[in-house]
Amino acid sequence: MPPTSSLRALQVRVPRCITGRRFASHGPPQFNEPSGWLFGEKPPAPGQKRVKEEWENIWYVGMFGSMAMAAVLLYYKPDTSIQTWALREAKERMEARGEKYKYEPSS
Repeated sequence: MPPTSSLRALQVRVPRCITGRRFASHGPPQFNEPSGWLFGEKPPAPGQKRVKEEWENIWYVGMFGSMAMAAVLLYYKPDTSIQTWALREAKERMEARGEKYKYEPSS
């Protein structure tokens, strides 16, 4: 076994610029440090109201308005199930043959 000093001489030295830390964004990650406040906002002083940002009312109207419109559209959606179509088709065919499609017990 060769001495350790000769083993160190055989090791290939890699330049420091290749082994250094590299990030895809060309630098350390940039983010807002956590502050402990909800959404990073400090609560207003007692007796003061929170000032809304410009986009907040538009977001509320758009979000809840679209949810209300979706609810109305789903409520009035036409019934396109196969059972409804089959029942309607069966009634039309029975009426065309002169049969009654409602059950009427004979007394």
